[in-house]
Amino acid sequence: KVEGSYALGIICADYPDRIFAVRKDSPLIIGAGQGENFIASDIPAILSRTRDIYRLKDGEIAVLTQDAVAFYNSDCESVTKKSEHIEWDIEAAEKGGFEHFMMKEIFEQPKAVRDTITPRIRNGRVVLDDITLTAEQLRRFTKICIVACGTAYHVGVVAKYAFEELLRIPVEVDVASEFRYRSPIIDAHTLMIIISQSGETADTLTAARRLRGLGCKIFAITNVLGSTAARESDGTLYIQAGPEVCVASTKAYTAQMVGAAFLALRLAQARGALSAEEVEKKFHDLECVPSLMETVLKRSWQDKEAARVFRRAHSALFLGRGVNSTTAAEGALKLKEISYLHAEAYAAGEMKHGPIALLEPGFPVVAIVPADHVHDKTISNIQECIARGATVIGVATDGDEDVVPLCSNVLWVPPVPEEFLVPLVAVVHLQMLARYVALDRGCDVDKPRNLAKSVTVE
Repeated sequence: KVEGSYALGIICADYPDRIFAVRKDSPLIIGAGQGENFIASDIPAILSRTRDIYRLKDGEIAVLTQDAVAFYNSDCESVTKKSEHIEWDIEAAEKGGFEHFMMKEIFEQPKAVRDTITPRIRNGRVVLDDITLTAEQLRRFTKICIVACGTAYHVGVVAKYAFEELLRIPVEVDVASEFRYRSPIIDAHTLMIIISQSGETADTLTAARRLRGLGCKIFAITNVLGSTAARESDGTLYIQAGPEVCVASTKAYTAQMVGAAFLALRLAQARGALSAEEVEKKFHDLECVPSLMETVLKRSWQDKEAARVFRRAHSALFLGRGVNSTTAAEGALKLKEISYLHAEAYAAGEMKHGPIALLEPGFPVVAIVPADHVHDKTISNIQECIARGATVIGVATDGDEDVVPLCSNVLWVPPVPEEFLVPLVAVVHLQMLARYVALDRGCDVDKPRNLAKSVTVE
């Protein structure tokens, strides 16, 4: 009789040796130990006691005793479920010598990206984890809708650039909570891609269910094996980020971008938009990313110095052009999430349409200005900021002498082989910058106020 979304653990005086568990929409797992069994909302909570888990479907009931677990459907009929063994090293859910989980997870990004890349090419073809869509179905899609929330939404916007460049079909990207309330123009030839680190994001799942009812095929990019997003999709690509404990996403964000790039390559291959040789080249370009990230991580002192610019600030502006307007948005989001300092992100060409009114002497501006096809335009925007007295921090490609005289600090990134891969490398600086600003302001970088790791309510 209960309505709404819930994950419940119930004890009853009449049955003191049992726990009853049931879920609908919200995550709930069962951990199977030796002489002990557990309920939890996520895997890291019970990794120290067991690596064998069961996942409940909506409406299913579990009855736990010390030595056994029994499962029933919503009609109270017994069902058999298969356990799943978690391969994560238990140390992966601990700090591993780092001061904070956030710093640990920032430094784990090269490995997360490498692990996501490694199994994806086999015999010259892109390999996805779990897909029921045929090559013919992949060829027939005439439109893509990407739906996500928060940081995952920024992954979707970056992915749009790659999909449109490689596939030459229209791509829409929507915030899931808004997508549900409009009337999208879709049909059976529309592919919906949902992106969710946990695979349990309520608004994203609700949007996907709505489109499935309209005949859409659903593809999920997620970090959690067997999550609701994975179970309810026609195809899944699992990123290999491991457990992410810090509320503000870092390694899941970059691994999801790599996952989206592989989905773009797989679709391009199925549609004949890229030859095997072109796919191989782009794969090797992706293989360069972990080492480029490692180079940026060795330059964290640059971010620590740049954090001083924000000490008396009440607000900040992040600017970028093209695909890096989204890098700016992710940088502003990280700063807001963990330092509680207001920040806005704008496409640099839009600066004169409002945000320029914010600028005054000492106002911090972070400009993403890599060596790309819009470099000179972004330089012009930086000059406009300086003319109003702003203090500019640049994120620029090694050796860019045009940037040095304009910026109080430069966060240097090594040259990146493809423009749409720049966000993967540049964002590492912005993550570390946000962390140093937050520490300067005395904030808890792992558990920022008012935020939850997985948003499982609408």
